[in-house]
Amino acid sequence: MRKELTFAPAMALLIVSTGSSLAADLPSRKEAYVPPPPPPPIWSGFYAGLNAGYGFGANGNVYSSPAISSFNSSENGPCCGSSIIYGGDLNNILGLSSLAANSGVTSLNQNGFVGGGQIGYNFQWSPSFVVGIEADIQGAGIRGSGHSIGAGVASTAADYHTATATSVGANNITAGVDWLGTVRGRIGYLFTPTLLVYATGGLSYGGVYANVTNYSTTSLTFGQTAEAIPLQDIFLSSYSAGSTHTFFGGGQRSQTLVGWNAGGGLEWMFAPNWSVKAEAFYWNLGNMNVPTASFAVAPIPGAYYGAGGEGASTIGVTRINYAGVIARAGVNYHFNWGSLLH
Repeated sequence: MRKELTFAPAMALLIVSTGSSLAADLPSRKEAYVPPPPPPPIWSGFYAGLNAGYGFGANGNVYSSPAISSFNSSENGPCCGSSIIYGGDLNNILGLSSLAANSGVTSLNQNGFVGGGQIGYNFQWSPSFVVGIEADIQGAGIRGSGHSIGAGVASTAADYHTATATSVGANNITAGVDWLGTVRGRIGYLFTPTLLVYATGGLSYGGVYANVTNYSTTSLTFGQTAEAIPLQDIFLSSYSAGSTHTFFGGGQRSQTLVGWNAGGGLEWMFAPNWSVKAEAFYWNLGNMNVPTASFAVAPIPGAYYGAGGEGASTIGVTRINYAGVIARAGVNYHFNWGSLLH
């Protein structure tokens, strides 16, 4: 009886020990892996900052073209019949010749420093992509000047006499941009959570100006045909050496122009709420037309066509294009405002 009682506890202890060993050999149950949450969208929200850079002119051609040559005609009749050239005709060829001498292409490049500020808003709509809008305005020292020379010839004739005007002229042009602003969209890719590479483009607007000075010297020479009668020969003899006349004038204009831009850049969030950027973009404000007027400083003597004197004048147009590339760097402070819109 004692042997049976002693055996029972021993068996129970063996069963418990064996069950524990078998349980230790079974694989343990683990919970499913949960990846860490993505980093917060640090780019979302409003920002503001400063920028500075340099503007390079992209279109160096300025076009000056004639519009009209005019004269103040007193409608004097010819001195000695229809064979004498009217003074109005002389003034007209003077003007036409001067216009031709002041027409053509002038090379003018506009370059200079720019600096100002910007504000904007970013929306980080995925871990890798950012979209936004930015507006900036800056003062500009973009300036340029150019000089060109030209020549022109015009002539007229009556029954027995000819008149030829030969001009040599020069254009002096200065132009520039006083201020420039943009409103641009931005779309970028995050190469790292703090490095944004973006493309940008949109509206450009700016204040431009131009000053144009025209100058020409015109020589007026006379000739006669073989059929010229002695009376006209006597009349013309005192002027056969011709005369020299000077035109001087120009024009100026300032205007606000609107155009477009496109470019790209890099922006690096180097510290909480702070970033630096480097970008370049092409801008084009279009053309501005500058009306010009020149007047004969030494008009034709009245003796050529009777009593009184007549004055010649010219009107032209100079077309200037305002465009270039701006390369600049900037710094931005990113506010928390607007990040709740994410």
